[in-house]
Amino acid sequence: METVTRFAPSPNGPLHLGHAFSAIVAHDIARARGGRFLVRIEDIDGARSRAEFAEGALADLAWLGLDWDGEAIRQSDRIASHAEALDRLKGMGLVYPCTCTRAQIAAAAVATGPDGPVYPGTCRHAAIDPAVPAAWRLDMAQAMARTGPLTWTDELAGEQQARPDLFGDVVLARKDAPGSYHLAVTVDDARDGITLVTRGADLFASTHVHRLLQALLGLPVPRWHHHALLVEADGEKLAKRRGSPALSDRRAAGQDGLALAADIRAGRFPEDLSLSGLEISTKNP
Repeated sequence: METVTRFAPSPNGPLHLGHAFSAIVAHDIARARGGRFLVRIEDIDGARSRAEFAEGALADLAWLGLDWDGEAIRQSDRIASHAEALDRLKGMGLVYPCTCTRAQIAAAAVATGPDGPVYPGTCRHAAIDPAVPAAWRLDMAQAMARTGPLTWTDELAGEQQARPDLFGDVVLARKDAPGSYHLAVTVDDARDGITLVTRGADLFASTHVHRLLQALLGLPVPRWHHHALLVEADGEKLAKRRGSPALSDRRAAGQDGLALAADIRAGRFPEDLSLSGLEISTKNP
């Protein structure tokens, strides 16, 4: 089977060295295996998604010497397919509307999962006015009962028993978008023929949910490769919200992108950065 990978940044800020590392991992695995490398701009995050960041990301990748196959994909062109997938789950009776706020969930939650407070199921059997804007949540217990036990395979951590229950009733569609990250990325990876999902170790747990959605929607099951993260001296990963230095600033200052990519491949990072996350346990929680 041909290896197909992808790099899928959200255009809500400039790319940084952590993005460069992730893109290089996906690109180099595909090229080493004679496969294809795709770029998908995940631009469905409302007003936070900005065209200038999307164009800047493509310019940064080219500056690093990375080439991708075909035109860059825009997730916003896929909104109808996300809505269709949600409608299928509605038809199965596996999702329900929820009007709870984050504050209400935090106050009522009795457990914490990979995404934070686990939803306590307040709206699971509530009568919600269709005129009121609502998110749509997956009834996790019903969904797992329908599929039975599931597994998935990470190239670094080995075979995993799927544990989507750790997340509780996850949101599959926000009030302002027909697809949350979990639903949109699962549907899009299938549509793009991705056979190897490369992404940071911080998204390892999310794969439990994605594997369940694949089973419910009858989608092909790829393999995963959750790579290490670039972290700062305090152990926190690079992030746009932390003001991590942008690739575009390095590019504008005249830094050699090809040389930077070579340093990243060789594991030569600035003194205040290091890799973390390769210690993913092969055992489930």
